[in-house]
Amino acid sequence: MSDLPCACVIGAGSSGIAAAKALLERGIPFDCFETSDRVGGNWVFGNRNGMSSAYRSLHINTSRQRMEYSDFPMPESYPDYPHHTQIARYFDDYVDHFGLRERITFETTVEHARRNGAGVWHVALDTGETRAYDALLVANGHHWDPRWPQPRFPGHFDGAQMHAHHYVENTGFRDKRVLVVGIGNSAMDIAVEASFVARRTFLSSRRGAYILPKYLFGRPIDQIGVNPLTPRMPFAVRRALVSAMVRVGVGRMEDYGLPKPDHKLGGAHPTISADFLNRVAHGEIAWKPNLAALEGEQVRFVDGSREPIDVIVWCTGYKVTFPFFDADFIAAPGNDLPLFRRVFKPGLDNLAFIALLQPLGATMPIAEAQGRWVAAYLRGEYHLPPRAEMEADMRREREKMFRRYVASPRHTMEVDFDNYLFDLSRELKAGNRRARAAGLRLPVPPRAGAVVGGRGSGQALA
Repeated sequence: MSDLPCACVIGAGSSGIAAAKALLERGIPFDCFETSDRVGGNWVFGNRNGMSSAYRSLHINTSRQRMEYSDFPMPESYPDYPHHTQIARYFDDYVDHFGLRERITFETTVEHARRNGAGVWHVALDTGETRAYDALLVANGHHWDPRWPQPRFPGHFDGAQMHAHHYVENTGFRDKRVLVVGIGNSAMDIAVEASFVARRTFLSSRRGAYILPKYLFGRPIDQIGVNPLTPRMPFAVRRALVSAMVRVGVGRMEDYGLPKPDHKLGGAHPTISADFLNRVAHGEIAWKPNLAALEGEQVRFVDGSREPIDVIVWCTGYKVTFPFFDADFIAAPGNDLPLFRRVFKPGLDNLAFIALLQPLGATMPIAEAQGRWVAAYLRGEYHLPPRAEMEADMRREREKMFRRYVASPRHTMEVDFDNYLFDLSRELKAGNRRARAAGLRLPVPPRAGAVVGGRGSGQALA
């Protein structure tokens, strides 16, 4: 019997495999369940689970040096911005290199997870089996459940409509009049691809945005101004420096005929595109304001203009959902789920969320750090602060976030990549001091084995 709690990891995407590796290397027994037949989640084009939003031409928009795990560099033969097939291969290589594949149960879905009166998790699988665990790590991703406009725009539309989640390639746009709605990264890519084959391509958005190139002064833009002192530099100073460089290297959005953003640079999740501004400047993409109504074969915009449209692509984001939790237990209305450092929910000492955030940078190194944090916690080497301190910290974080970012469901869990990792390292040290003061007792004791009188990873209940 193990002296450590056993854990269940939901999902073997880029975040779930990082968490699984952290548990494995720290000797914590666990099971990892993945609905699909492959690791990689969103980065598996045509994923059998239907949850991937990858399209045929997709490349990452954070550089590989910022995206790679700390102890498993991407091949130097990869370009700065690899194709999705290369990223998926990287995740396959990662799980094989660290011996994770045999620890993942593929083509198995967690249908329901509930916590009993003793705090033990009962995890029901689509195989009909229910298993017991001491801890639950949720890594089911948040870019798979399409969010359509709510409320719907008035009127009806006679043409074709699709969400960006279902976009595969531009061949269906040939000689069509295409309207892309949204101004995030998917909207940029889809509008650019449409513009090469469509009769006309429009992009509609409620507000302006800063469209940043993938390179600035010959370097990947997410590596500009990054150094060990970055987290210690006041955000206002960093914003001023980057704004000056963007103004020199890119110009103003108004110079391209786009609306002036109603926020400062850094006040919204970055929109990255190597080609969008060029296609606008060449007249191949036309910007339009927000929709007012759908009128059969036409779309009317809030400025009173109308355009005949054949296809609408809704790039309106995703809902944060947990289909395995009862809605009255845990939900994220408006994509908002307050958490301590985006991982722990006060009052639930054996539940952790992995990569439930939107970083100004890449997710993977953050998921890796979070997995190590949770592993240290399950080993008793880290203790959480008292609940009141966690809730006060969460209030400060949220107040700061909501002051900085445009109010929208897109900005409910934003973090700065470097600042988050720096602050997490400090919190780990503080939690280690708390653990030593408490005698290194286990915050999550091994209880699941007592349910059935034995221990493997998870214990079968039915």
